[in-house]
Amino acid sequence: MISDQLPTAKRVLLIIGGGIAAYKSLYLIRLLKTAGIQVTGVLTAGGAEFITPLSVGGLTGKQCYTDLFDLNAEAEMGHIELSRSADLVVVAPATADLMAKCANGHADDLASTLLLATDKKTLFAPAMNVRMWHHPATQRNIHQLKEDGAIFVGPEDGEMACGEHGLGRMSEPQVILSKIIEAFSSETSVPLPCEPGVPGGLEGKHILVTAGPTQEPLDPVRYIANRSSGKQGYAIASACMMAGAKVTLVSGPTNLPDPNGIKTIRVETARQMQEACMAALPADCAVMCAAVADYRPEIETAHKIKKERGGLKSIPLTENPDILKEVSHLDNSLRPTLVIGFAAETDDVLSHAEAKRRRKGCDWIVANDVSVGTGIMGGDANQVIILSDDGQEKWPMAEKTQVAQKLAERIAVTLSNSDAD
Repeated sequence: MISDQLPTAKRVLLIIGGGIAAYKSLYLIRLLKTAGIQVTGVLTAGGAEFITPLSVGGLTGKQCYTDLFDLNAEAEMGHIELSRSADLVVVAPATADLMAKCANGHADDLASTLLLATDKKTLFAPAMNVRMWHHPATQRNIHQLKEDGAIFVGPEDGEMACGEHGLGRMSEPQVILSKIIEAFSSETSVPLPCEPGVPGGLEGKHILVTAGPTQEPLDPVRYIANRSSGKQGYAIASACMMAGAKVTLVSGPTNLPDPNGIKTIRVETARQMQEACMAALPADCAVMCAAVADYRPEIETAHKIKKERGGLKSIPLTENPDILKEVSHLDNSLRPTLVIGFAAETDDVLSHAEAKRRRKGCDWIVANDVSVGTGIMGGDANQVIILSDDGQEKWPMAEKTQVAQKLAERIAVTLSNSDAD
């Protein structure tokens, strides 16, 4: 528990703004409690349109505050005392309206009054439409809040509930937790907690994770790539870290920020990813989630190929290194105890995935259907089937963060059983 390693048990005042991302705040509360951090919840009127005070109070184990003029609450704990009773104020989701109020000193409800009255550091996790995020007024408010000493985490790039795509998604709860711990531990390094439900956890284990696409250059401006966003790989890296593991993340080009507390190695090509993976070994488990390009241009030119010269009518290709197969067939001194591959298929998912598992020699294959219409490639949800010598295990559609947590639990059990043998 982190509370044993910090000078005193830490306390967070969590203000939950109005937005679809409010549901993520419930999981954030769970993570904070697991980390030994006390949480008091404040739910705005907008936030209460998405989640209830009962759910917030049930998870925090304390009253959820909603109304500035609640006389009972004022008698028990006035808003001034409430604003200063925590070590850190966290606003998640932080809406454009809440940040505007805070930046300009407005105090017309409980949340904005607490933000104006607090003498503690404030962390904002923004969530809003991409156009609202980029609006000059919002950017002015963010600049002012930073000038006032506020901390920010996110937002992230991705698809939003409104159907648009871009910056504006609230960071995942694990990322927010990492930022909170960083705020509490600016002078000392504090290990992240073990996620509950992971038998034995992953303490003392080294997990290698690959994520994202690779880009294979054709000339200085063009490359061959794929649509992988890296979200599932990044979520797996974070989940393993939360379970206590030392994690090395080898990432192809993505729009995702480096996860806090994880050694992240950025690469572009398959050959660079191969080199980085080999250098990261030994590891107890390798989760090869990256969508590595099977082929690269046979010749990379130093100058842009001009179509007027007919240079793009055909592109001779050559095979890239098979990183998953190479790691799976290492000798015992370097091969991870558990090697996990991924198979993104568009048809005959099970047969193609099982054939890949046997061909590559890995222990598990995590298969999914990425055909048009599933929304899995680049999306935030995933539905996977785990194939191993024990058979097939189909998991229901879930957020990629939830898939990652479940996979981390399965990895922990397998490595624990392997140690026992």
